Amino acid sequence: MTEIKANDSVFDKYADAETLKRIVSYESVSEMWDKCVEMYADSSAVADNGSDYSYMDIENEASFFRAVLLSAGLKRGDYVGLYAPNSKDFVVSFIAITTLGMCAVLLPPQLLKESVFGCAMKFGLKALVYAKALEGNLALIKEKKPSFPLLCADETVSGIVGASETSARKAGVVKVSRDEPCAVLFTGGTTGPSKGALLSNGAVMCGTKNGCYGYKNVFNQRYLLILPLTHVFGLIRTLLTSLYTGSSLYICRNNKDMFKDIAIHKPTLLVMVPALAEMALNLSKQFGRNMLGDDLRTVIAGAAVVSPYLVSEYKNLGIDLFPGYGLTESANLVSGNPEMCREPVSVGFLYPGMSARVVDGELWIKGPNVFTRYVADEEENKRAFEDGYFKTGDLVRFSDEGLLYIVGRKKELIVLSSGEKISPAQLETEFNKADCIQDSLVYSVFKNGHETLTLEVLPRAAYFKERGIADVKAFVSEELGNINGTLPSTHRVNEIIVRSSDFIRTPSMKIDRAKNTPASQGASGKAEK
Repeated sequence: MTEIKANDSVFDKYADAETLKRIVSYESVSEMWDKCVEMYADSSAVADNGSDYSYMDIENEASFFRAVLLSAGLKRGDYVGLYAPNSKDFVVSFIAITTLGMCAVLLPPQLLKESVFGCAMKFGLKALVYAKALEGNLALIKEKKPSFPLLCADETVSGIVGASETSARKAGVVKVSRDEPCAVLFTGGTTGPSKGALLSNGAVMCGTKNGCYGYKNVFNQRYLLILPLTHVFGLIRTLLTSLYTGSSLYICRNNKDMFKDIAIHKPTLLVMVPALAEMALNLSKQFGRNMLGDDLRTVIAGAAVVSPYLVSEYKNLGIDLFPGYGLTESANLVSGNPEMCREPVSVGFLYPGMSARVVDGELWIKGPNVFTRYVADEEENKRAFEDGYFKTGDLVRFSDEGLLYIVGRKKELIVLSSGEKISPAQLETEFNKADCIQDSLVYSVFKNGHETLTLEVLPRAAYFKERGIADVKAFVSEELGNINGTLPSTHRVNEIIVRSSDFIRTPSMKIDRAKNTPASQGASGKAEK
């Protein structure tokens, strides 16, 4: 077992003294938001659907909505569901709920009526704030719990704000401690189906603060929101870090409009998953750098493995792309890589205050950003924690200087008939080092009575177009064959499949391993041998 403690000053050299002085700790969303309204009252906080809202505008709407929540009989500590797509009303609702000391349970807008009802019951919701467009999915709640409080975010907020201040009630921010519940977000956890991870106010604020380390241009930026706010990467690293830093957040309601919104809002900073970063890069190469906007200087990438190719190609465009690592259970941020050009494969240094153990190759973490528990899932809680550490399920290694490298997932280990254990992610990282490869998947299957270690790859189309290479399959086979030959004999793949279309992906744009194996894929024709 290896013990690692974060070097709390390791990020200091990547920002100036004035910036570091402004990166302060807050106990809760309430304390942070109160300070943000005081410091940035008239600055743009959120732009949505053609309208721009200052920090004070958002607070005025939140104050009205807090009064609505209180008049519905809700009290401090209650769990309140928030079921809405990305919008200004989501932001107002989240702020109103959490600044009353209530806990916002974030329900992804793609949930259907059975799941919405199930979540309301499982998480003990006292009310549900919803978007009008999703009202049809509340049928089961209305049928089985007719007295259950349902508050329409868009209608309620707009209706109240339209009223005169003399007839509309307002309610202020309450003081909340760091240990009080703040948000519940869905996660796959270390094993099994989705669970609800409970993050305290302190954990959320630690994750938000961590989002300010490792790069120079931190405060007063222009963000474009393209990730779902019900996902920890969208909520904490995008929304809350944007508010914390007095920045402006422009909401992209449909990712198909992403480049149109970039042209309009000219973001200086984007938070993206690698698949979106790849798409943006390809289009910028095809149509010019201004597809990303002339003002873009920083991209934060995570939620999946970041290719070194992306780091170098964005750098060629004058944009710093920073890889990082985190989980829902760690309030998003565990580590960040300010040394992305020197060590692009690493996910960086541990953030301040974190401790880690590497036990049989698995990363265990402890720190102020780690979640409290899975809600209503005590058996999973027993498996998830040991000696005060959360067992991430990720297989890792650390360099001598403290840089973290992810080498795989414990639950995805392939155990060959010889007893040899292989991490598919570790092999995929090796093959993804080839600039001609956008993504890859390694798995084991039995063919003709023999165990076969198979590699499927998605070629990077722009690479071949730029070089005028016509025979993609032959080129890829040769390149990957050379890499394969450098691996230990027990880790070499027996078969390479060159795909003609993308992998099936999860909502967060990761490759869905279960749905891309031959057993689930069947004769789909998606892979081209």
